[in-house]
Amino acid sequence: MSLSLRTISREQHLGYLQSLPSASHCQVPAWADVKNEWRSENLGWFDQNDELVGAALVLYRQLPKVKRYLAYLPEGPVINWYAPNLEEWLQPMLAHLKQQGAFTVKMGPPVVIRRWNSAAIKAGIQDPDVKRLRDVEASVIEPRAFEVSDKLRRMGWQQAEDGGAGFGDVQPRYVFQVPLANRSLDDVLKGFNQLWRRNIKKAEKAGVEVVQGGYEDLPVWQELYEVTAERDKFRPRPLSYFQRQWTALNSEDPNRMRLYIAKHEGEPLAAATMLTVGQHVWYSYGASANHKREVRPSNAMQWRMLRDSYALGASVYDLRGISDTLDENDHLFGLIQFKVGTGGEAVEYVGEWDFPLNKVLHKALDIYMSRR
Repeated sequence: MSLSLRTISREQHLGYLQSLPSASHCQVPAWADVKNEWRSENLGWFDQNDELVGAALVLYRQLPKVKRYLAYLPEGPVINWYAPNLEEWLQPMLAHLKQQGAFTVKMGPPVVIRRWNSAAIKAGIQDPDVKRLRDVEASVIEPRAFEVSDKLRRMGWQQAEDGGAGFGDVQPRYVFQVPLANRSLDDVLKGFNQLWRRNIKKAEKAGVEVVQGGYEDLPVWQELYEVTAERDKFRPRPLSYFQRQWTALNSEDPNRMRLYIAKHEGEPLAAATMLTVGQHVWYSYGASANHKREVRPSNAMQWRMLRDSYALGASVYDLRGISDTLDENDHLFGLIQFKVGTGGEAVEYVGEWDFPLNKVLHKALDIYMSRR
């Protein structure tokens, strides 16, 4: 099968993604408007009948002082990763990006390598000798994913160094997902642990109300998000970022981004943004107040978002990034502890990969990034 690659229009790109069950929200054309500090390009792969068979959103970030770019394909490209002739997909892409002035390429193949169900994770947490997810036997292993990794290495791609935590990648390598396909909502609720079910009931009893907000409610979100940032010691994104995200994504598809707010006695106590592409729904950003935590607004909000995802026909509800730590003393442990209560599964992707087109500049970027 001979493939050709060329720049395509946003309409062609979106049309192709709409023909698939799903793709990452970082690969929709509108994501380029969200990341407006990067230059962007939409690429398409065509078969010998000139039919579009793959697509990618490429983001270009210019190096200071030189006209050379880092080309980044977050959670992409959207191609047939299990194709026996993988190099025939990736070689033309590298040649094209080099022509565009890229000195290095970073991509995140949307290929799952392992899954751990909640029971396996809980057993791992209880075992004092286990410190990381990878020390626990996976519930599902995808052998084809190992083949993909081997092929990439042979082609000269390098796996991005992440120190094993899953956070060295720009996009998370480990995520937590609740599968919804072929399950009833009752099944999903039964899969929650006792604490989660109790907390959902508690919120209901206390009269917590979860509402869907609009663009005009983003300042309410921002206030809770900044409280969360201070509590959890991270640097918050500005309100303008979420406003831009809302406008860009929802002009592409009115259901692409949603805002949920959990209120008690009229007071907003928790909020979250949700993204949808095809049958895949992501809980994207979450925030909560420091007070009235006993009425469990976050549990109520997650349950509402899960139910709405189910109503949208989603096959998976994705709670996004976790670290792979199972050590209760690690500050990142709380992430997996909260999410494992939903009865879902931890999922490991093959991670992000780099291809240095210019080794000297690639090395310089590595040094620059490590000092930041």
